[in-house]
Amino acid sequence: MQKSKTNWIYIMLLILAGEAVFILPFVLQRVFRATVLDVFQINNTELGLCFTAYGLVAMVSYLFGGPIADRFEPRKLIACSLWFTALGGIVYASFPGFYVLQVLYGFWGFSTIFLFWSPMIKAARIWGGAKDQGKTFGILDGGRGLVGALFGVFTVALFANSLAGNVDALLEETRAAFKMAIYGSCLLIIIIGVLVWFYLKTASEDDQKVDQISFKLVKEVAKLPVVWLLMVIILTAYVGYKTTDIISLYARDVLSYEEIASAQIGTFLLFIRPIAGVAVGFIADRYNITRWLIISFVITVMGSLWFASGLGHAFLPLFLVSIFTLAGGVYAARALYFAVLEKGKIPLHLTGTAVGLASFIGFTPDVFAGVMVGTILDAYPGQSGHQYVFLVLAAFSVVGCWAAWRYHRISCR
Repeated sequence: MQKSKTNWIYIMLLILAGEAVFILPFVLQRVFRATVLDVFQINNTELGLCFTAYGLVAMVSYLFGGPIADRFEPRKLIACSLWFTALGGIVYASFPGFYVLQVLYGFWGFSTIFLFWSPMIKAARIWGGAKDQGKTFGILDGGRGLVGALFGVFTVALFANSLAGNVDALLEETRAAFKMAIYGSCLLIIIIGVLVWFYLKTASEDDQKVDQISFKLVKEVAKLPVVWLLMVIILTAYVGYKTTDIISLYARDVLSYEEIASAQIGTFLLFIRPIAGVAVGFIADRYNITRWLIISFVITVMGSLWFASGLGHAFLPLFLVSIFTLAGGVYAARALYFAVLEKGKIPLHLTGTAVGLASFIGFTPDVFAGVMVGTILDAYPGQSGHQYVFLVLAAFSVVGCWAAWRYHRISCR
């Protein structure tokens, strides 16, 4: 995949923006889930309801944001999305009550999706061309994973430095430390938005814009069977991605790790994403991309059943291997589910609309997964609740494996 220096700057900006926009609503709570529950004085179910508010707004944003991506250049859409999201971080750092927190997550559901999601996916597909979709989306998602991991290291360092090693800090001290992590994240998001505004070159995308936004585009895309299968593939893979949010909590509640150590486990998880994403992307382009999507679901089933069994997790090396297995399957599926757009013969100029329609259903776990997981964990405290969550993940992954197999059969005709 030979690309010019300018084109590599282009994909690097997409990678930075693609993860930065989700730092505040998702990455911070993935790394600091136990801390988030403490400083906001909420439980797992209430945090899940915040994600439900996010997901409900995001669903509408996916559907209506898709056609916008087919009409306008991504540069301004993505930059504005980053700046709006950072503004929400100021409210987040004030540690609002539960109801305001729900409204904030609803706002983030708009700011991170409506102007952002479909433009990013379409821009990446154009960059990859006809033959390098696996590599492109592997690099994009793997790169986003690396950025997320580095953000995790950055925020954990700010948090730990603010606590000055005091693992028994009072609530106000913990809040002050977490506020530093939030403000540091906001600053980086704003800077990345400025870089995108001035340096994300989009001239090559001008030929792939439609003349006007029309509901006919949605109807045309909805006639494609692969789009409906893609909805199922995204939905089931995304349940896996959402479930990995609780691994740092698992380390604290089941294995009795203290807060900083559990956050470090969450950061270790983030570093698996770039490895899995880039590796599977390069392999999939060479050996059939849809077949490797099936394999990724099989690995997710195996990893989730391992976690459900609870075997060997008291021994740190086996715990890390089980994390690597589960996360490897989850992140591989995540890297590939948009990489199969080309294989499914979805017209390039309708990419934004197709992504928006598939995402409308595919990312509904933003609505129900948080509440589902939180309810199970609160109803069955300790190891048993975590085991039930991973059994549910195994069931979703089996369905995803079937949908990936059907997509493979149709695309190979």
